[in-house]
Amino acid sequence: MTVIDAHHHLWDPGMRDYPWMSDEHAAIRRPFDTEDMRQAIAGTPVEATVLVQALGSDEETDWLLELGGADGLIAGVVGWADLTSDRIAERLHALTARTPLLKGIRHLLHDEPDPDWLLRVDVSAGLHAVRDAGLAYDLLIHSPDLPVAEQLARTVPGLTLIVDHAAKPAIAAGEWGPWRTGLRRLARHEQVYCKISGLVTEASWTGWREADIERYIHAVLEEFGADRCMFGSDWPVSLLAASYAEVFDLVDTATAALSADERQAIFGGTAAAAYNLTL
Repeated sequence: MTVIDAHHHLWDPGMRDYPWMSDEHAAIRRPFDTEDMRQAIAGTPVEATVLVQALGSDEETDWLLELGGADGLIAGVVGWADLTSDRIAERLHALTARTPLLKGIRHLLHDEPDPDWLLRVDVSAGLHAVRDAGLAYDLLIHSPDLPVAEQLARTVPGLTLIVDHAAKPAIAAGEWGPWRTGLRRLARHEQVYCKISGLVTEASWTGWREADIERYIHAVLEEFGADRCMFGSDWPVSLLAASYAEVFDLVDTATAALSADERQAIFGGTAAAAYNLTL
């Protein structure tokens, strides 16, 4: 089995501005490249990764694809494209014709003031283009966005949707009921997958406990099943709360009681299937 980290980032704030990086992100406001990633995974069984955009920029997407083409560690890239553009299909065709590494598209929804942005007519047309290009769409959402995501799953049939960071439950505040209900409804749609990622930074950065986070991991697994769940580190964002090894060990421990087939899905099989990775 190839162990896959289905969600990490690389960036260089000296090359381009990342507006979401506030003062609280000072520890990670520096360049992170593929060599840094290789050092981070050293000592873990991770052998391949999915590199995910962190900026709504064609330039960044082109750069990420170049990084992936230069390092065999990266099995796929989730980039960005302007879903509202009437030339979105052309852009996606150009990207996929250039390289098979592009596997998905993502948009930073927290930049959009409209809570129903995903359901806009122009965005829906863009998402249909993503589907028609054979790509997945990563849902970067919070708990209140789950009903919109569920509606999206109904309105764009056949589009593979991948929920990042388990829809970012507010673990530090103890959020549970509304998040669990929304997740359950979304999980009814078989084309929707979920990443077990980004949870340490939804908990207290300095006081998180394994037991607190494992509760959310187990809930995700109960709703989606192992064959629709995948491990992701969310590195280097995760460094705000934990080392790479701590994040991996957290998910490894939380899934230790599962069968070998279920663990194989979580740590590689699901990501390979959802993103159509060639390993």
